[in-house]
Amino acid sequence: MTDTTFAALGVSEPVVQALAARGIMGPFQIQELVMPEALQGADVLAKSPTGSGKTLAFGIPIVERTNKDDGAPAALVLVPTRELAQQVVEELDGIAKARGLRIAAVYGGGAVVAQAKQVKGCQILIATPGRLQDLCDRRLITLDHVRTLVLDEADRMLDMGFKPQVERILRLIPRDRQTMLFSATLDGEVGELAREYTEHPAYVEADLPREMEQGDVGHRFVAVTPDDKVDKLVAELETVGEEGLALVFVRTKRGADRLATKLGRAGVAAVALHGDMSQNARERALEQFRQRQVRTLVATDVAARGLDIADVTHVINFDPPEDDKAYVHRIGRTGRAGRDGTGVTFVLPEQQAEVSRVAARLGHKESFEQEGMVVAKAKLLYTSRRGRRSRW
Repeated sequence: MTDTTFAALGVSEPVVQALAARGIMGPFQIQELVMPEALQGADVLAKSPTGSGKTLAFGIPIVERTNKDDGAPAALVLVPTRELAQQVVEELDGIAKARGLRIAAVYGGGAVVAQAKQVKGCQILIATPGRLQDLCDRRLITLDHVRTLVLDEADRMLDMGFKPQVERILRLIPRDRQTMLFSATLDGEVGELAREYTEHPAYVEADLPREMEQGDVGHRFVAVTPDDKVDKLVAELETVGEEGLALVFVRTKRGADRLATKLGRAGVAAVALHGDMSQNARERALEQFRQRQVRTLVATDVAARGLDIADVTHVINFDPPEDDKAYVHRIGRTGRAGRDGTGVTFVLPEQQAEVSRVAARLGHKESFEQEGMVVAKAKLLYTSRRGRRSRW
């Protein structure tokens, strides 16, 4: 938190009270940096990690700048996954109600017609790109009244292949609007998207709040073979402890189901989480994991995006991540809120060269070599800029 108050930033009394009722007494850094620009209606590009408080950074300005007699919907927040859509709704519902506003969410896995009915009369819409495009193509909803657009976790949306849907949706929204883009990076395709769809945006970069910073995370790389891979996973899971939670990453949806079944046969209670599951099944699996009814969750990358469970003590890459960004995202699911965590990556013989490059670039060369594997040459190309606001 900073010493600045929400009221000093221009937030209305009803919203300040709604925040205080949740124990939120002052803004995080990202909120203090974004809101002066956003409350004035300026376009904003924000580089900020998950857990930094970015949802309220765009949510409060949306609520303050939207009226209950505006067309439906007047504000649109695009997110990459249905789990994140649900989290955004939960985060904004209280402050929206304080201003008499309604929120609706549309995402894959829910009934199309029922979701379309919910959008009618709502002022704030939270949506995944695929489902929203489907609803627009069917002429079940219109985006003609949208005056505020937010692209949340834009880098993940593009990584997941949603760029065509995002661009089609943007063409359906009035050009005379406020656009806010939040992303862990503003390079590459995200930067191109930002340049094309914003005008003279304010550029904001912030860190995690001190109380949300990652704790110490140990990184281990384990050499495996196809024959002993599952046995070594069972052995790793036995070290987690009664209070721990283990998130196991696999490459494919079928792989998640198969591995959860194999673990069950080995006496390890586990549930799978992937994109082919129904919404009810996904929610049930996550609730079992959160409540520690099952302490091992086997997930694909797509299913785990937007997943924020503070008590995950172990992340195990049963299948190695594709690149540096995926490694950081996966291992970042542990060590949350200052807690310590453990990240383990299984490496088949044919995967050693590529995984070694990822390990070296991210500063884990020594951990990789401790298993007796050889690190290939890799370039270290990293820069860091923190905590500032400027024009882009």
